[in-house]
Amino acid sequence: MSALLVLLTVLAVVVVLGGLWLVATANRLDRLHVRMDAAWAALDAALARRAVVARTVVAAAGLPAGQAEALRVATEGAEITPRPERELVENEVTRLLADVDRHRLPAPLAAELTDAEHRVVIARRVYNDAVRDTLALRRRRKVRYFRLAGKARLPEYFEIAEPSLVTEGGRPTPRTAARVLLVDEKRRVLLFNGRDPGRVGESFWFTTGGEVADGEDLRSAAARELREETGLDIPGDRLVGPVWRRRVEFSFDGRRYEGDEWFFVAELTGAAEPRIDTSGFTELEVSTVDEYRWWSAEELCDTAETVYPVQLAELLPELLDSGWDGRLRSIH
Repeated sequence: MSALLVLLTVLAVVVVLGGLWLVATANRLDRLHVRMDAAWAALDAALARRAVVARTVVAAAGLPAGQAEALRVATEGAEITPRPERELVENEVTRLLADVDRHRLPAPLAAELTDAEHRVVIARRVYNDAVRDTLALRRRRKVRYFRLAGKARLPEYFEIAEPSLVTEGGRPTPRTAARVLLVDEKRRVLLFNGRDPGRVGESFWFTTGGEVADGEDLRSAAARELREETGLDIPGDRLVGPVWRRRVEFSFDGRRYEGDEWFFVAELTGAAEPRIDTSGFTELEVSTVDEYRWWSAEELCDTAETVYPVQLAELLPELLDSGWDGRLRSIH
């Protein structure tokens, strides 16, 4: 009887402690969502202020008619565009403002524009930090199992280029890339870990792939990049897709790029884990890519590290379970 009592006592303690952990985690998650909502409100306000300053620039700067009209249309569009499409239009405002000759502006207006742009940069970083912390907790297995997030939407990063990171003339460099979701027999995807030389201490994970050469089609580029970066020679006609398309503005080594990324799928067969050969890396890849590893869907959901594309953990399992339906999907 005493043994049964001890067992029941232990079970009761475990249940109580588990319940307390669930309550504490739910409260923490709620605070993270509140923080994220507040950060988005601050970012939205910073973008709105930038739009007001941009309209003042249009009215007061004496810009060429075409430039002034393009900035006016982009600014007005940014204020009414729904959240899912807002990144593209806000990037267009950034690009058009980068084209403005600041020397032609009155000094107070130039200073106000610079201040508005800096506030957007800071607010975006604060918001993305809040998203990162919220996602890190929401992706934990126990949080997902007990549905502690309720019906709250999965948070998304707000990815826009920073206005100070511009190329000559203020325009981002267009860059079309072909990328490959290389999946092994265990349904794990191969990712590389790299870093931006212009941002010390930050790293991120990304799929194999790279820039499409002039005159090269997407499928051939994907097969070539796969061969150069992994040593695996998979013909282009064996690649499935393109399944996803990702349009994003990003900065790398102090330059701003307008990226257009197309994703293919390559599923490996055979029981043995394939040997990855990175001897075909370019000089830049050798200096910026530190390691590679195979990631399961569960590991992608649980990690707090930065992974691109940001929807990989969410969309990859569905793609592997159901197969490609022939439609191209836009992703972040």
